Amino acid sequence: MARNSLLDRFRPVGAPGPAGPSGVPATDDQGPEAELVPVFEALDPTIRDGRMLVDDAAARAADAVSQARTRAAAMVEQARMDSGAVRANAAAEVSREAETADKNMLRQADEEAAELKRRGESRLPQLAAAIVADLVSDLLGSSPEQDEGPDDRQRGKDEGA
Repeated sequence: MARNSLLDRFRPVGAPGPAGPSGVPATDDQGPEAELVPVFEALDPTIRDGRMLVDDAAARAADAVSQARTRAAAMVEQARMDSGAVRANAAAEVSREAETADKNMLRQADEEAAELKRRGESRLPQLAAAIVADLVSDLLGSSPEQDEGPDDRQRGKDEGA
């Protein structure tokens, strides 16, 4: 019995008309392997193409990994070479910042000293007048007890005792 397709090996079951034999696969002398050979032969080119695609992808992946490792090693080496310059730049920046802070502190100290000098000079005429008045009163012979306040008299008694 010649078969046109895989499904032809099953006998028709339940067809109209008188009862027929039960629907079991017909025995085949060649077996299911013989039926599958054409299917696998038809798939061979596709399987070969798939293997070639996988092999090509694996080769490209290995190449990409190799290039990435080379670039990473070059980046690490460049970073090592640049680290000295970066450290020097950082040290110079810290030095500049410290110098700026020192200049600002010195400027502030100069301003405070100028303010103290200005206040001192503004009080100088009053102090000079007070000193001259004390000297004049001493020279004119006023007694120290008359011109002194209570605290000054107490000091004088403590010094004399």
